[in-house]
Amino acid sequence: MPKKIKVLFRHRSMEMGGVERVILDLLENLPRDVFDITFFLTIDQGELRKSIPQDIELITLQKGREDMSSNKFLKTLQLVKRNIILAFYRKNPKILYRKVIKKDFDIEIAPTYSEFENILSSPLNSRKIAWFHTDVSYDPNQKRVLSRINALKNFDWVIFGSKQTRDIIKDLYQIEYPKSSVIYNSIKIDEVKIKASEFPVNYDNHPVFSSMGRLHSRKNYHTLMKVHKRLLDEGFFHSIAVIGGGSEMENLQKQAKELNIQNTFLLLDSQINPYPYIKNSDYFVLPSESESYPLTIGEVMGLNIPIISTNVGGIPEMIEHDFDSYLVEPDENSIYEGMKLFLTNKEITEKFKKNLIQSVEKFDNEKIYNQVISVFQKQYQLKE
Repeated sequence: MPKKIKVLFRHRSMEMGGVERVILDLLENLPRDVFDITFFLTIDQGELRKSIPQDIELITLQKGREDMSSNKFLKTLQLVKRNIILAFYRKNPKILYRKVIKKDFDIEIAPTYSEFENILSSPLNSRKIAWFHTDVSYDPNQKRVLSRINALKNFDWVIFGSKQTRDIIKDLYQIEYPKSSVIYNSIKIDEVKIKASEFPVNYDNHPVFSSMGRLHSRKNYHTLMKVHKRLLDEGFFHSIAVIGGGSEMENLQKQAKELNIQNTFLLLDSQINPYPYIKNSDYFVLPSESESYPLTIGEVMGLNIPIISTNVGGIPEMIEHDFDSYLVEPDENSIYEGMKLFLTNKEITEKFKKNLIQSVEKFDNEKIYNQVISVFQKQYQLKE
């Protein structure tokens, strides 16, 4: 029987997000007869930690906020202690591998840029693979961008989440990655359809635009809120339901209050199962300033909901403009025109729904898993 390839995935924590869902998908679907998989989770924290497959060896370094004291003072002490321990191991990777990880691996994987340094500083004689999902053209911090794209050169192989993600680095920085490939994230349309019917969601005010994403400034929800208010003031009645939590929650709640739209711009926070909220909406809107190849777009297409999305990252590799959904620029006027079109032209949204049935056939998960398996096997052979 051939020897199994020992693979280590490293990630910080399991809050709800696109990268976390990609990791879970790979952990679930990589064949166990080929790979012996270990998942090192720096902090045992986040809504998705309970979704980690039971047959994967899980190593955690520190406990999450959920498992800390409810006493505010004690919790603060626990967080301070946690930060000191994390900083110590970050500076001393050899000790981390000797005392905590305690295993050898053929392949080590950084599923996102926050793990680049951790994987590259590993003392093991392993092949090191990075996943990169970020559109660098929207990051104003050039030092940070250069640090990430130069770090990618040090990996044995890089997997880009979309063609645009790789191409934009070449266009802007004249950096190419001969040891790389583009592999799209898999989209579980059948699974999403089942989850979407798990419970009913009744909105008070139709038509409803749903949206889903981490509440971060680059997700552009502050602009979507302005568009919403503008449309309401012009008599185009509708509501927006945003599923997602994050650092911008407080700012968005304050903005909604100032605009007096709390009843029609609904901030629903993170949901373990967001799909019934999307299924029971009329349309979907993604206002992001930057994306790579967002799973959400494919999932919403699978639910047959017409989409207005900004024309960023790998999204035009998923959506065919004016055939199955509608692409706009990530500015207020463009998003406004797209939403107004949906609210006033039933014919076009019905056309999109009809064409979406055909469009979702492009998402071939089996092909994606085979591409990942092939990369891992080739890297293992090179190590040998």
